[in-house]
Amino acid sequence: MELARDVAAVAAVLGLLFAMLKLARRGGFVSAIDRARGVWPTSKAPEKDLQKLERVTLTPQHSLHLVRFGTRTLVIATHPGGSSVLAESPDNRKGASA
Repeated sequence: MELARDVAAVAAVLGLLFAMLKLARRGGFVSAIDRARGVWPTSKAPEKDLQKLERVTLTPQHSLHLVRFGTRTLVIATHPGGSSVLAESPDNRKGASA
């Protein structure tokens, strides 16, 4: 009788592990909760707020970065003492809202 109970307990644990593995492969617990609430992920990736447009190395320790942050474009200098914003301009892309 005890052998049957032990075998059933091991089978239950293995069944739970298998179910967790299937759930993790389908997108994890958050996705399962979202699906249960009726929230389905969209296929379109969100647009990034911060984009590195270009980098120019001046010396091994000094460089300039052209960065787009939201609707602003920044020129940032990096150096051993930190970083500094050298210039800032609004975004001039078509369709960009100011």
